[in-house]
Amino acid sequence: MSLSWIDILVICCYIIAIVSVGFYLSKRATKNIDTYFLGGNKIKWYFLGLSNASGMFDISGTMWTVAILFVYGLKSAFIPWLWPVWNQVFVMIFLAIWMRRSNVMTGAEWILTRFSGRGGKYSHIVVISFAIISVIGFMAYFFEGIGKFAIMILPWDLTADLGFMTLTSAQSYALIIIGITTIYTLKGGMFSVVAADVFQFAIMTISCLIIGYIAFTSVTAEQVSALTPAGWDNLFFGWKLDLDWGELMPALNTKIASDGYDLFGALVMLMLFKGIFASLAGPVPSYDMQRILSTRKPSEAAKMSGFTILVLFAPRYLMVAGLAVLSLVYLSPELVSMGANVDFETILPMAITRFVPTGLRGLLLAGLLAAFMGTLAAFVNSAPAYIVNDLYKKYIKPDAAPKTYVRFSYLASIILVVVGVIFGFYAKSLNSLTLWITSSLYGGYAAANVLKWIWWRFNGFGYFWGMTAGLVSSTVKLVFFPEIADIYLFPLILLFSFIGCIAGTLLTEPDTDEVLMKFYKNVRPWGFWKPIREKVMKEDPGFEANKDFGRDVVNVITGIVWQMSLVVLPIYLVIHNYKAFWITLGIIAVTMTILKFNWYDRLKYADKGYENR
Repeated sequence: MSLSWIDILVICCYIIAIVSVGFYLSKRATKNIDTYFLGGNKIKWYFLGLSNASGMFDISGTMWTVAILFVYGLKSAFIPWLWPVWNQVFVMIFLAIWMRRSNVMTGAEWILTRFSGRGGKYSHIVVISFAIISVIGFMAYFFEGIGKFAIMILPWDLTADLGFMTLTSAQSYALIIIGITTIYTLKGGMFSVVAADVFQFAIMTISCLIIGYIAFTSVTAEQVSALTPAGWDNLFFGWKLDLDWGELMPALNTKIASDGYDLFGALVMLMLFKGIFASLAGPVPSYDMQRILSTRKPSEAAKMSGFTILVLFAPRYLMVAGLAVLSLVYLSPELVSMGANVDFETILPMAITRFVPTGLRGLLLAGLLAAFMGTLAAFVNSAPAYIVNDLYKKYIKPDAAPKTYVRFSYLASIILVVVGVIFGFYAKSLNSLTLWITSSLYGGYAAANVLKWIWWRFNGFGYFWGMTAGLVSSTVKLVFFPEIADIYLFPLILLFSFIGCIAGTLLTEPDTDEVLMKFYKNVRPWGFWKPIREKVMKEDPGFEANKDFGRDVVNVITGIVWQMSLVVLPIYLVIHNYKAFWITLGIIAVTMTILKFNWYDRLKYADKGYENR
């Protein structure tokens, strides 16, 4: 691709600015590990919300989303439920409040507020293991995505013969970009990550508006209709997908079959089943949880999560819809000519190459690099906290100087990045990595992390064996059954994990009343806590139990509808379906009104009895 000097200047200025931010904030961030990993709990919730949104706006995920919208049309809005994408709603409504009340630094440290004794120690170690494994998987995912993206949009051939191996141009680009991201993240810690993310989010929003405008003014509804099969523009579905690309682009029928999505009704039912468990489990120990723990108080943790949903989905899907529709109308003949060799994950960079004018191209490329770097930076900042705070500080050097922990954080970050990159060299495709991370690996996480909230008898041994059974099951699936779509084995992995949870719990003694009462009184979850609740109320007659289960259920359902509406609204706009656009806008107004009175106005009660560190 040919870049003008303006495009190159914009990209270079962005890279220089982002690295400078890290060095500028390094002195403030490296006082101790609390400021390095959590910003000292002094960062405003709306900045953390923008940072969280920027961290979810990654290139790899955007490439995948553009590809599935191109193939599946409006029904592709359901496919991200594989993550499940609406776990953020559960976090916004109640889980962020529960987590922030703990006053800890990491998800592993949080576990020790819930479980005691040897079982607590085992559960602590397994959470650290899960955090490290999942982060390595995500880094491999990023490496694969940024390589595919860079080689399509950047003009230089960076193929390198190292003697013992030959780096492709895509791999060289990926290594350079990951290296730059790691440098500014190491220097500035959480302050650097959030400051860069806010800047990156502004760039990405401008880029989204530009792409959306180009698509809206360049493509008509008739053009989209002529180049897509019947049902492509319909959000609703039956038991089968019933999208036949045979006369338009036969390779897409092959892709649908290989993805395993033909029985779309069954797929959505499985995603709902998985989504409820995975969302109730709470965020996995990564950057999302780190943002929650970085807020100043519980109510702000909830506001931060809600703000993330509000600012993320509509801008992102405006760009996704714009690029997918431009590709459908103007790249279809070229894609058809590729036959079975077409790689749909390269639609994003192909569209940018063809449709974004010189000058704006540099801004968009800087924005997409910003999105990638923001997501990677979030992982580079969050994962080492588990190694430094939960392993090195707790078990090896509990009395080391604060600067020692920060320096060890640098080393932990570098090691994790290197290992993630090594795994990235062997990644088969974005889709395979996405499905393994979201369906198999997270399947092993859900059972134990649901029970930890809602069942008083569940103990550290149950947590350890449940997580271990899930991790082993997901690994067995990856090694021995790679050809089966991961989502279809999620119920089986979940079952093995539940068996491990129940057996490990019932075959061992309960946790001590002291730990359980302190946890219940501090976090105040709803669920099966009657024996502990009675003991807490006997000790403190003025204690008020959580009676918001029904309200939370209503708010979660409302929140999912709100979030889904934010996803499809820009798609309807870009394809010129104005009737659906105005209906969706009305749904957004109604759901936000309900949430205003039934959720936001009640956040003032979330901080009752809470004292910050």
